[in-house]
Amino acid sequence: MAEKTCGGGDGGSASPAAVPRKQTYISGMLFKNPGAPIFISVFLVTLFVTADLFTRWDVDLSSITAQFRHKDSLPIRDRETANNSNTPSRSCPEYFRWIHEDLKPWKQTGITNEMVEKAREKAHFRLMIVDGRLYMEKYDYVFQTRDVFTIWGILQLLEFYPGKVPDLDLMFMCHDWPLIRKSDYPDNTSVIPPLFHYCGDDSTYDIVFPDWSFWGWPEVNILPWVKLSKELEEGNQRRKWKEREPFAYWKGNTHTGKARKDLAKCNSDGGKHESNARIHHLDWRKGFKDTDLASQCTHRYKIYVEGNAWSVSEKYILACDSMSLVITPHYYDFFSRGLIPTVHYWPINDQNKCSSIKFAVDWGNKNTDKAQEIGRRGSEFIKNDLEMKLVYDYMLHLLTEYSKLFKYKPFVTKNAVEVCSCLGKDVVKEYKELSKVKEPSKIPPCTMDPPYDDHQLRALRDKNLNLTRQVELWEATGRV
Repeated sequence: MAEKTCGGGDGGSASPAAVPRKQTYISGMLFKNPGAPIFISVFLVTLFVTADLFTRWDVDLSSITAQFRHKDSLPIRDRETANNSNTPSRSCPEYFRWIHEDLKPWKQTGITNEMVEKAREKAHFRLMIVDGRLYMEKYDYVFQTRDVFTIWGILQLLEFYPGKVPDLDLMFMCHDWPLIRKSDYPDNTSVIPPLFHYCGDDSTYDIVFPDWSFWGWPEVNILPWVKLSKELEEGNQRRKWKEREPFAYWKGNTHTGKARKDLAKCNSDGGKHESNARIHHLDWRKGFKDTDLASQCTHRYKIYVEGNAWSVSEKYILACDSMSLVITPHYYDFFSRGLIPTVHYWPINDQNKCSSIKFAVDWGNKNTDKAQEIGRRGSEFIKNDLEMKLVYDYMLHLLTEYSKLFKYKPFVTKNAVEVCSCLGKDVVKEYKELSKVKEPSKIPPCTMDPPYDDHQLRALRDKNLNLTRQVELWEATGRV
């Protein structure tokens, strides 16, 4: 789904003091002032696929992908059974280990109030959790309801795991692009501001957090994930994979980002040129009445392409059982670093998008069982490793590890207001009701594995790179 940038607004103070009694209404949320102050490596994917194995075109991808299966990746009903029989909590999905990497810049220094204050110049709002209650200072205008549903999600976390979320103080930014550039902090003496955001890249220090769309994006008719994920699962059943259109499908705003503008050029012209791509521009000005995501699982292949930065659409594309064609991403969100090329998706060269897409579709249509297996594995990842409970688990683990780095006791700032669980009105109310936590979790949080060591991290990155290069080699030979 296309992304847009945030705009400007007014600021606020963050100095510690007693909080005056008042209440205000912001972005559909009512606020009020407070009254009182292992070493288990989960199948780390160390499998190095040799070149001679991959160059044999009859390679059995299903046998390879089976080795990447998470040993604890159970459907929710099986995990409930395991929990009821007093079995210890499952291990978290592999991508949780990136929490350690995201917080590594502050491992030696810890996090001081000075560091948090420094992040204020780039933040849209500040959140404080003190004694299980959530407080907020808003500094800047936020595009649409990104802030409303991000904060609502944190409120739901407090309901889902009452008493488990530690006291903390954080700055949050809602723009598309990550902003804390590593080049601005070249040595260990730098005061690196910890800034929470929806995505990151290799050149920034932004701390990656689940985006607002997990609780809904009403402006574009995207339902909360707890409901939409079930609809996508049902949508998958409407059309068997081999009965789907044998082309690559993408629908979205082609005006957001260079990669999407380039992708629009890959469309088949209806004549002699068959690119195997079906690209549909979505004009935001005309509304979103015909954008039911659960009805778009109609093609064997679906394309993921970034917009201005990362896109929230990746989870919807992967959930379709179609083989996902992922155009080389330059950004990551909190879960995408757990995806493996040729296992969960097929990598597309961003320098040769059109020819790369055509090759992928030709390959998949000749090797249907293998293509279908890649699609199935991508959907299985979304179904089992990105269910809503695990989103809350990720939030809990991230905030817990973040709080351990504090060198000061979090406090409620002078201009902060307490955030209540008010529903608002109209479509905001509808989406909040759909995503509201009904009761605390009966299943304990998953158990997060320890950080990668340097060798493991290097091996993981090399493996993903080698798998992608192998596909590029296949393309270069032109053999399907």
